[in-house]
Amino acid sequence: QVQLLESGGGSVQAGGSLRLSCAASGNPSSRYYMAWFRQAPGKEREGVAVIWTGDGRIYYADSVRGRFTVSLASAQNTLYLQMNSLKPEDTAMYYCAAVSSWRPNMSAVQSLGANEYAYWGQGTQVTVSS
Repeated sequence: QVQLLESGGGSVQAGGSLRLSCAASGNPSSRYYMAWFRQAPGKEREGVAVIWTGDGRIYYADSVRGRFTVSLASAQNTLYLQMNSLKPEDTAMYYCAAVSSWRPNMSAVQSLGANEYAYWGQGTQVTVSS
């Protein structure tokens, strides 16, 4: 069983920065993929960034590449998302998610797909004003 708890959301002006944290409980070795998603009102949940914990591969959505950085604490108990140069279109509820099984045929695109993830946090709101 994996439990996830996000924190760090808030309100900032465009161009500002925020750092989100996701505290994970349970056996670290059971979290093969850990990711950040976001969902704005009226829109589908979007994969933002993912870490493949087994080999350290990282993938980003095109909309955030170069501005956001995902990282994982060495004990794999905390997932971070450093968000710089924030834009109003980054406004959304941000969720942490995990997959607890190895997927040998997982692709980068699939690992940013919400359907792959069974474990979710409750979300933290990020609001960026212009």
